[in-house]
Amino acid sequence: MNVESWTAELLERGYCIIPGLVPDATVNGLSDDLDPIFAATPLSQGHFYGFSTKRFSGLLKRSRHAETLVTQPDILAIVQAILGKACDRIQLNVAQAIEIHPGEVRQFPHRDHDMWAGEKGTHEYLINVIWPLDPFTKANGATQIYPYSHGAGGMAKGEVGAPIIAECEPGAAICFLGSTAHGAGANRTDRPRRAIVVGYSLGWLKPYENLWLSYPPEVARTFSPELAALAGYIQHRPNLGNYEGQCPSLLLTDQMPEHIGAIDALRPDQAEMLAQFANTARE
Repeated sequence: MNVESWTAELLERGYCIIPGLVPDATVNGLSDDLDPIFAATPLSQGHFYGFSTKRFSGLLKRSRHAETLVTQPDILAIVQAILGKACDRIQLNVAQAIEIHPGEVRQFPHRDHDMWAGEKGTHEYLINVIWPLDPFTKANGATQIYPYSHGAGGMAKGEVGAPIIAECEPGAAICFLGSTAHGAGANRTDRPRRAIVVGYSLGWLKPYENLWLSYPPEVARTFSPELAALAGYIQHRPNLGNYEGQCPSLLLTDQMPEHIGAIDALRPDQAEMLAQFANTARE
């Protein structure tokens, strides 16, 4: 299947599972890099995060392999096709590692777009991608996804229905919409299971992960321009997310002026409208 087919399936069912999207070397390298961080991270606290689960973010500064997942071309094309209709540009919402330990209970079925209070059903707010670092099975708590629970029609149903178990191998991408109900399963094995969650949201939303604290300029200077933009170092037209009236990518340059002037960052339609207004005002 191609990007268009996966996009259509995601929109129709609320999820899709794309096998073999990244090589084993990437998954294994990322898992190895994160081993000491998993070991040092305390268990979470709370009935949503879980009491037998570990979570940490900031993956782009913890492993060079994280960029491969975040900038995977097919995933970005799918996300852009869906979210690009409601924003000028997409942004990284989260890059988080999760380790579910034996004995953790099934997670409450939820929709990730509920972190924002805006009206739902007109458009999607985000798309999440789960990248298993271990094989996902029913026994070890593979994510449970509720098909057709997404969008205005899915949210209008009284019940979310029966879930599918997102069983798959490392290298696969489990994609689901922000309006799709889902939740981690219970881990009934004697070993933890690990995964990475990479989320993308509309560029005008406040992201789940505070990207500028996770990746301050001295860290983001090591990123590619594409990755830095996803991590918030670019404006969302018109003029949203600016630094002193200019694109925050200025902070990643070697020669940052002490004083800078504001410069419009407008969509073409806005620029044309304002130019016409200004020309009329000058007559």
